[in-house]
Amino acid sequence: MTAPVAAPIPIPSTLRLPEHRDAYYDGAWHKPLSNAYADTINPGTGDSLGKVAVCDGADVDRAVTAAEAGFREWRDVLPLERAKILKRIAAILRENAAELALIDAADCGNPVSEMIGDAMIAAAQTEFFAGLVTEMKGNSIPMGPNVMNFSVREPLGVIGRIIPFNHPFMFCAGKSAAPLAAGNVVIVKPPEQSPLSSLRLAELLDGVLPRGVFNVLPGGREVGSALAAHPGIAKVALIGSLPTGKAVMRAAAETVKPLLLELGGKNALIAYPDADPEEVAAAAVAGMNFTWCGQSCGSTSRLFLHDKIYDRVLELMKQRIARFKPGIPTDPTTTMGAIVSKAQYERVLSYIASAKEEGARLLTGGKRPDDAALKDGLFIEPTVFADVTPTMRIAREEIFGPVQSVLKWSDEAAMIDEVNSPEYGLTCSIWTNDINIAMRTAARVEAGFVWINEVSKHFLGAPFGGFKQSGIGREECFEEMFGYTQEKNVHIRFKNAGSNGFT
Repeated sequence: MTAPVAAPIPIPSTLRLPEHRDAYYDGAWHKPLSNAYADTINPGTGDSLGKVAVCDGADVDRAVTAAEAGFREWRDVLPLERAKILKRIAAILRENAAELALIDAADCGNPVSEMIGDAMIAAAQTEFFAGLVTEMKGNSIPMGPNVMNFSVREPLGVIGRIIPFNHPFMFCAGKSAAPLAAGNVVIVKPPEQSPLSSLRLAELLDGVLPRGVFNVLPGGREVGSALAAHPGIAKVALIGSLPTGKAVMRAAAETVKPLLLELGGKNALIAYPDADPEEVAAAAVAGMNFTWCGQSCGSTSRLFLHDKIYDRVLELMKQRIARFKPGIPTDPTTTMGAIVSKAQYERVLSYIASAKEEGARLLTGGKRPDDAALKDGLFIEPTVFADVTPTMRIAREEIFGPVQSVLKWSDEAAMIDEVNSPEYGLTCSIWTNDINIAMRTAARVEAGFVWINEVSKHFLGAPFGGFKQSGIGREECFEEMFGYTQEKNVHIRFKNAGSNGFT
């Protein structure tokens, strides 16, 4: 999503980390029952950012009990009053945007200048859903005389939100807005790699919401599994990998709870021969999200370039990629950050090695940067492979790193088949000056979010979500809030006139 345009926000010179590192529920901080803690590491420097609680199923039980009590209060708060509170939260997010951005930059490795945009997007999402609280309307159904039949929308209850490491604060705050607006309460499981901004948000919101309405449980897979399986959790919403989504579905099946899943993507950018090579090259680089090291589910990591513009686009891409140079994430001048964890870093390097072994041509990058100042961080240069074939691993599997595959095409039907071949179907970007080609291709690609002569942007109110194994449900729109409600039908039979003794 594009952050709202605003005056530049000064970035603090000092990193302010959250004082509290435990679980937050029932409006208070609680040590994990196991007394387990784990180090949080700055991926840009390798330094420790301090220890954070590692919760487990026992902590989930206590948090759910507290959240259920909070729900009984929050669901009865008048919709316009809920909206007023959410707007106050949005103001708090804006007031603390720079501080929160700096925390995320240190904790997840994304450049601080970009993370300020994340905070602004979270504030905009919160205001968006605050404005929809009175739109949760049911319907009346005509049934004839002496009868009334209508439906009402009611909140579900306690919502479990499992968020990923690439946009920690934006997802913690922004993705809590829709369930809260609908009258639900939320338990957030922040990413174990980067939990600090979620804990800081809990500090900032302490006392703003009733006790038990907003809760944060740091930890690993056990917390996510416990939330998905817990009978007191009414719905689980996850942004994450496909394997994690499948695990959550299995756990949630025991209590037949609804899910909202925004999973992986192996997204295509398709360029037709009439497209401007300059525009295609710019879109190819922008769509890969090199700024945050390609760690984005919507990144257009597969480029399908028509053979008539193939060489020219590659030449222009090399020029544009040069502006993305890995640097310390908390430095405001950094244009490309670090990989979030050692495990993810090694995974990305393994894909680069496999591409070389399978015969892809390295266009640029493919290694650690030479800058000695970055030797302790998890940095990889922006990497593009040309002459990729559909059978190569880098063309089939989600890497979640700064690695882009370029495929040449001349047969449209074969190209569309290759675009649709992965199990994913999240986004697709189409570049052509022919409206007939554009609309025909948009209809044929198997993706839930399609750009034509645009790339990478999200728009509040436009439903975002995937086809196939890229997920279930839609976010960033009215339907997201509706998804946190359940419909109840009410049927009334009127008594005959005079039956109560009156004429």
